[in-house]
Amino acid sequence: MSGLVEELRPTSADGTVVHGWVRGDGTPVLLANGLGAGGSAWPALLARDSGFRVVGWHYRGLGGSPRPSSAGNVGVDHHVDDAAAVMDAAGMPRALVVSWSVGVNVAFELAVRHPDRVAGILAVSGVPGGTFASMFGATRLPGPVRKAVAVSAARTLRAAGPVVGAVSRRVEPTPAMVRRLVRLGVVDDGVDVETMRATLDGFARHDFRWYFTLALGISRHARMDLSAMRCPVVLAAGRSDLLAARADIATAATEIPGAELELMPGTHYLPIEQAEAMVALLRRVESRAAV
Repeated sequence: MSGLVEELRPTSADGTVVHGWVRGDGTPVLLANGLGAGGSAWPALLARDSGFRVVGWHYRGLGGSPRPSSAGNVGVDHHVDDAAAVMDAAGMPRALVVSWSVGVNVAFELAVRHPDRVAGILAVSGVPGGTFASMFGATRLPGPVRKAVAVSAARTLRAAGPVVGAVSRRVEPTPAMVRRLVRLGVVDDGVDVETMRATLDGFARHDFRWYFTLALGISRHARMDLSAMRCPVVLAAGRSDLLAARADIATAATEIPGAELELMPGTHYLPIEQAEAMVALLRRVESRAAV
């Protein structure tokens, strides 16, 4: 994330300090990012001339945010408290919320708990609850089976965290690696190679035992009933997403009054692959919102 950034260090409801940041000027936006992702994943949103004042934060124990005193304080409710604390520290009483992947859970819970603070939601490559049951949609396995597989994989990777971290830190992300991911279908062939490389480089530096502890905390977040939601919502799904099932995202769109669904070329990494389109979708939300 380039350019001048204002740092924030608010204290969340349970006493955990949160590392947040503010960038830009214009319409207020809260970024509920993907787990472990940095601002580099949103190049167009965080561009100097985007017209948005974006507030974001790093999830507990990642990116300079300390871990909570209790390892159990890693549920979606805790992340919602962190989001509200960052908004307060930034002097942002109300905002559009941009969310990606597991951040979609946080965005919708924030809207339910604090409807006065959420003017509208752009939800990218994620579902409002039941995230682990929505993984690996291409397998066509039933949701409960997919959730069981995903939880088991996360537990295994948590146990192997030190080994995963040691390997990832020794493998420098290169343009050639990104191109291999394109050939494997993990990312779209239209991705900006340098932006993707920088995002992978930041991700590789995490403590993966803790990362998967956070992931398992989010796995307990159940599918939400959003039939009473009234703020404008746009959900974006990649046609080739291997993680978040686009059918589940489409179903969520039918359950939210007035929600719009945008099926797009790309994978789980739409913020990088479709950077300018993300801003255009946010403008669509903004046009219907009272910010």
